[in-house]
This record gives sequence, structure tokens and C-alpha cells, in this order.
Amino acid sequence: MVGVKRLAGAAALALLAVGCAGKPTPYQPISSSSRVAGGYSETRLAADHFRVTFIGNSFTSRERVEASLLYRAAELTLAEGYDWFVIEDREVEHQVERDLRPDPLYRPWFYDNYGYWRPYWRYFGPRTGWRTWDPYFGDPFWADRIDTRTIERFEVSAEIRMNRGALQPSNRKTFDARDVIARIGPQIRDPR
Repeated sequence: MVGVKRLAGAAALALLAVGCAGKPTPYQPISSSSRVAGGYSETRLAADHFRVTFIGNSFTSRERVEASLLYRAAELTLAEGYDWFVIEDREVEHQVERDLRPDPLYRPWFYDNYGYWRPYWRYFGPRTGWRTWDPYFGDPFWADRIDTRTIERFEVSAEIRMNRGALQPSNRKTFDARDVIARIGPQIRDPR
């Protein structure tokens, strides 16, 4: 009976993981259970000064990551009893992974007996001289035989200083928290 319960629990976890695959990072706090999917976090630097971060997964665009950070800064500003905030410092980290794989349709006649072995060629180009080609590494000569996949992830962080009273519109990095919530809140909370 215990084995059946474990198997059912593992199956439910697998279905949950499959259901979440392929979706942008939801607007959520980062926790140990959601670290892979990303989300927001903040660190208090002073009474009116925070560092806010939003981490997106590989399905989350840079635009969505930046909008989520702006929304979290506005939400935090109102929660702390302030009216507007200034972005004093901002950083964007862009991680790109490229995955090169040999053409999955490349099957020579000897593949059934020696599928682990692939040929290696040297060829001469008038401008490039002698070059080599290996099916496990990309090469412009055989570019149509390589399957390429690019994976991008974005993480953005900003230091914000919160203020009360009338907004100072002279600075382009100044945001009215209520206006940010009203304008971009529906897209962040319900991203259809």
C-alpha cells in the first residue's frame, strides 16, 4: 500500500511538472519550491530603500521580466505606506545558451551496427585553408546538418527609493506606484 501511495505521489508530481513546462514565469515570490520557475524577491537596504529582483525562466520575455519588476516595486511602495518611487540603479542579466546537435535524420547504412561512430572529415577551402568537420560540432560547411537551439533567460534587479507626497516628474526614473499598478497590473496578474 505504501508503494502505491509513493507511486501515485510521484505521478502527481510528474503531471504537475509537465503542466508547468512551457509557461512564462508567473508573478510570484521566489521560494525554495518555485526557484526553478523564478519570481520576485526584495531586500531592504534602508527604511525607504529596497533592492527588487525578478528572475524569469526560459519562456519569459525580457519585456515581461522588466514589467514584473516594475509592478513589484510599485506594490512594495504602497505596502510600505509610500506614494511613489525612484529607480536609482538597474541591472539586467541576459543568459544565452546555445545547444548544437547533429542532425537527427543523419543515419548512414552502417548505423545499426556502429551507430556510436561518426565520420570526421578534413577539406580545403581557397580562402580558409584546411578545415575539419565533425558531426558533433557545428561548422558553416555543414550548417544544414546541425540542429541549433537558443535558450534565453533574463534577470533584472533595481534599487528603488520610496517617497511620500507629490510626485517629482522631472526625473524619468520616477514612478507613481498607483499609476503603475493600474496600467500594467492587469497584464502581470492575468497574463493571457
